[in-house]
Amino acid sequence: MTEPAGSAVVGDTPPTGERLHIPIHLRWGDLDAFNHVNNTSMLKLLEEARVRAFWRPGEGEHGPSTAVLNSGIDAGVLTLVARQEIEYLAPVPYQRHPLEVQLWFGKLGGSSVEVCYEVYNNAAFEERVLYARSTAVIVLVDAATGRPTRISPEMREAWEPYAGPSIVYAHR
Repeated sequence: MTEPAGSAVVGDTPPTGERLHIPIHLRWGDLDAFNHVNNTSMLKLLEEARVRAFWRPGEGEHGPSTAVLNSGIDAGVLTLVARQEIEYLAPVPYQRHPLEVQLWFGKLGGSSVEVCYEVYNNAAFEERVLYARSTAVIVLVDAATGRPTRISPEMREAWEPYAGPSIVYAHR
């Protein structure tokens, strides 16, 4: 499911391009002693959203149009995280409704992509809260050689509609 980037945005990200909207359920184990989602759990939740958004679904499963990567080492291309940054804006409490992770691309390079995320509560059930913003630089690597490999025309075609501005963090 997608909608224009500016339609449900809280914050200063300009409304351009489209965003992917990936629902991600919390697990009780994602909480820490302070009763909110632990920072390491947030990385795992963002990873789960990224996998669902970009890896091809299995037989009988459905995925978004951006799901063009084959999963596993046998696929020939690996996706490695080169850098990730998270800006926490509010604690994420446990909730039964899934978080809404919105994704888009800040930059599409030759062999790397900047995946941008915003993590929200489910606004259908309560007032909209933006919990966190994040950026991950992902490098495509040839599984056999370990060297960067170019983004394919199929990937670029699937991902370009979701290109938008990079996140500007408050500390910069």
